[in-house]
Amino acid sequence: MPRKEDIHHSILIVSAAEQFDALVKRSLTGFLTIDVRRSAAIARRSTLERDYDLVVINAPLPDEAGAELAMDIMERSNASILLVVPQEVYEDAWERVMDYGILVLSKPIPRGRIDKAVRFLTATQNRFHRLEKKTQTVEEKMEELRIVSRAKIMLVEKRHMTEDEAHRFIGKQAMNNGVSRKRVAEKLLEEIGE
Repeated sequence: MPRKEDIHHSILIVSAAEQFDALVKRSLTGFLTIDVRRSAAIARRSTLERDYDLVVINAPLPDEAGAELAMDIMERSNASILLVVPQEVYEDAWERVMDYGILVLSKPIPRGRIDKAVRFLTATQNRFHRLEKKTQTVEEKMEELRIVSRAKIMLVEKRHMTEDEAHRFIGKQAMNNGVSRKRVAEKLLEEIGE
């Protein structure tokens, strides 16, 4: 399991208020990239150019309310999103974005609330990254199994080995040469021909 300090996140802060940026930045540790955008249009462009782990939106924005931006980003990325809205529109905003998995806070924000929200969303991203890594490992193992199975079939067909003999042959070649079974299978497929 990766340690907390091994995962470096990126964050996009979308806000027209510099004071809000400073408030959010105080809550950030372990963030490699901290980008700030002043409008929804520029933020949308930024999310098309790069992936962010967290997006914090301080609504309203000069060019839109903010909920639309949050939903757009959520549909196109794996970012965790925090939407901060004025208290009078909190219920409407919450109702509108809750099915997207967007966290909503209302202004004025009590001391420490942003910090807790960012920590929660960071923990969510850490979990997502671990699951993504596990999925990638499983996919790599499946690919190795496919290649090794194809090589075994080739050995059975072309060299008239039994399946057990082909299995042992690939394993022994891998051990003798200090390479993976996948590499041995790939080499066999090249030599024997598919």
